[in-house]
Amino acid sequence: MTAFDVLTIGNAIVDILSRCEEDFLVDNQIAKGAMNLIDAERSALLYSRMGPAIEASGGSAGNTASGVASFGGKAAYFGKTSKDKLGEIFAHDMKAQGVHFATPPLGGTPPTASSMIFITPDGERSMNTFLGACVELGVEDVEPEVVANSKVTYFEGYLWDPPRAKQAIRECARIAHEHGREMSMTLSDSFCVDRWRDEFLDLMRSKTVDIVFANRAELLALYQTSDFDGALDQIARDCDLAAVTLSEEGSIIVAKGERIPVQPLAVDKVVDTTGAGDLYAAGFLFGYTNGFGLSDCGRFGSLAAGLVIQQIGPRLQTSLRQAARDAGFIL
Repeated sequence: MTAFDVLTIGNAIVDILSRCEEDFLVDNQIAKGAMNLIDAERSALLYSRMGPAIEASGGSAGNTASGVASFGGKAAYFGKTSKDKLGEIFAHDMKAQGVHFATPPLGGTPPTASSMIFITPDGERSMNTFLGACVELGVEDVEPEVVANSKVTYFEGYLWDPPRAKQAIRECARIAHEHGREMSMTLSDSFCVDRWRDEFLDLMRSKTVDIVFANRAELLALYQTSDFDGALDQIARDCDLAAVTLSEEGSIIVAKGERIPVQPLAVDKVVDTTGAGDLYAAGFLFGYTNGFGLSDCGRFGSLAAGLVIQQIGPRLQTSLRQAARDAGFIL
């Protein structure tokens, strides 16, 4: 028996979300649709210029853990916060959603990470992240019994930036595989791929990672090509299972030489794309760790992603378990 379906490892971040016009991004030299790493000074400047905002616990892997729990799955999370207001908000939100979260916080310095997310009228989000306490996640924060008792351990590519986190992830992979579990990662964004392409490919080819999540841009960046079909062929050779999201075109699951197309959820209006990939991974991994076929895993992912882009913020206010039942799944 396993204690958890999915353990996620990531940057524990509190999101500060605000709407803006395209000109705001240009005037403030913000790369649209990307995760821009910033320092404390830049963070303070952008915060002073942003309009009315909503604060919500976020971080890519944190969003995925929350989504798994919303489906009724058993989720756990490793991520570093600090003893401050944002750290308390993050811990409360995770635990309130039923996610196991016991990573010890820092004493207060550096502060809990925050990400200012500017949402343009087309629903695209541009993230400006001050990592703060996130970079202090290390091997000492790994709970071996949690890793050993999680069917899949999933980490975000963003976490490959802080060096100590790499050691923690490799230790988790060692424990997971020693106990017959699987490792999964998301490529996070194409800029992240550009920074760590060779190491990401090595993680896949060495079978340190078994399951990979990516969107079209990230996949093409990984293989430095414009040939999408060719990139799908390559990732099929490099890892056991991959799920590639295609925005309004749905997704493609690649496994054992097979390509499984998955239709997207019909969406009335895209409000905010923050968390779409994170929630797709949540739905897929919930299905995967609960014995559903790969096509249904993709449908769970499409359902979660389609719902989250119709609201502001990455944490759904409605039950994904109920939404899945309404969609005809027997849970």
